[in-house]
Amino acid sequence: MASGRRFVRVRSTEASPWRGFVRYPRAIMRILILGGDGYLGWPTAMRFSAAGHEVSVVDNFSRRRWHTQHSTDSLTPIGSLADRIEAWKEVSGREIRTFVGSIEDGKFLDRVIAETLPETVVHYGEQPSAPYSMKSRATAVETQYTNVIGTLNLLFALRDQVPDCHLVKLGTMGEYGTPNIDIEEGFIELEHKGRKDTLPFPKMPGSLYHLSKVHDSHNIHFACRIWGLRATDLNQGVVYGVETEESAADERLITRFDYDEYFGTVLNRFCVQAVIGHPLTVYGEGGQTRGFLNIRDTLQCVELAANNPADLGEFRVFNQFTEQFSVAELAELVKRSGAEVGHEVTVHSYPNPRIEAEHHYYNAANTKLIDLGLKPHYLGEELVRSMLRIIERYKGRVIERAILPRTRWKPGELEGSLAPEDSGSERVAE
Repeated sequence: MASGRRFVRVRSTEASPWRGFVRYPRAIMRILILGGDGYLGWPTAMRFSAAGHEVSVVDNFSRRRWHTQHSTDSLTPIGSLADRIEAWKEVSGREIRTFVGSIEDGKFLDRVIAETLPETVVHYGEQPSAPYSMKSRATAVETQYTNVIGTLNLLFALRDQVPDCHLVKLGTMGEYGTPNIDIEEGFIELEHKGRKDTLPFPKMPGSLYHLSKVHDSHNIHFACRIWGLRATDLNQGVVYGVETEESAADERLITRFDYDEYFGTVLNRFCVQAVIGHPLTVYGEGGQTRGFLNIRDTLQCVELAANNPADLGEFRVFNQFTEQFSVAELAELVKRSGAEVGHEVTVHSYPNPRIEAEHHYYNAANTKLIDLGLKPHYLGEELVRSMLRIIERYKGRVIERAILPRTRWKPGELEGSLAPEDSGSERVAE
C-alpha cells in the first residue's frame, strides 16, 4: 500500500446517524475524487467520507452546464455542490474539501495534487455520454479533449508529485464492443505462429466517447509500464438506480438522476418513461446485450479497488458489472414491475439511431471484483418497483421532449426526432 496511510478503527456512537452502516476501513487514506459533483462522484465522496477517509473532490460542473445548454435537468432536485457538502457535514459531522476547476488545465490540477497529496485518486472526471460525443464535430472534439487531455494531465501530475498513488479510473465495457468471443478482463492470452503472449484484449468501441476511453486505457497502461505508476481500470457496465446508503439519509444528499437521451442510462430512462406514461423507447429489436450494475455496487467496486490497490508498475483491469441483460429484457421487466404498482406500460420499437449489432454474442468475465468480496445487488421486480416509487415523487420535473433520441450515428439516415416504427402497435420484449 502507499506509504503514509494511518490504520485506525472507526467507531460508531449512539448519536451517530451512521450507526447502522459505519464501515471499518483497512486504512485511512487521502482520497481525491475527480468529477465529485456527478451521478457517481458525489455518492462515492460520501461513501469514502463515511468510512473516515480524508476526501477531496474536483469538479468544473460541466454536467450541469451541458444540461443548461440543452434545456434539460436532473429528475432529482440536486443542490449546489457547496450546499450538499454543507448538508453532509451537518448530517455526518465530516468534511469534504472542494476544488473547482478543469483537469484539462494542467497547472490547476498540479496545484490540487500538491495540496492534497492523494494516496488514491478516483477518476470520474470525464464526458460520459456516447450520444453527446456523436452529436456534432464540436461535441466530439470536446469529448476527446476533455477525456484524453484530462487523463494525460493527471498521469503527469501523479508521476511528478505522488508516484506511489493508486489511480482508480472509471472505464467502460463499451471499450470492447461486442466481439464474437468471450470478453476477458482486460487481457487475453494469444497464440500466433507457434508463439504465445498475454496482450490487452482487442478493443472495438462503438462511439467517439468509447474511443476516448480506449485512449485513456492505453495512456494509463503506458504510464504503469514506463513510469511505474499503479492503476486499476474499472470497465463498468451500465449503471442504474437512485439511492445509496448515504444519500438516503437526507433529501439534501440525493445524487443527480438523468433520463434524457444524452446522459440517462437505459434502465433509468425506461423507469421514468413508465411513470409518466411514455412508451418505452426500445431501439430496433432490442437484442442489444450489455452488463449492468446497481449504483450501490459501483460504490462497492470502487471501494474494493481502493482498499486493495494495484502494485507499483501494475495496470489492472476489472470488468465492473453484475448481470447481463438485453434491452428487450429490461423493457419487459419494467413493464411487469410497473403493472404491479399501477402503471400501464407500453413498449414501442423505435428506429435505432446507433450503428450497432442488435443481435450478437455477449459473454464477459467479471470474477475479479467478486473474488475481492463484491456482494451484488441483483436486479429484480422489487428493485424496479422501488425505483418507480422514488421517480413518482419527482415526476413533475420530467421534461418530456428530452426523452426521444435525436442524435444519429450516421447523419442523413434519420431526420429529426425519431418516432416509433409502428406507433399503432406494441412490441413486447420476448
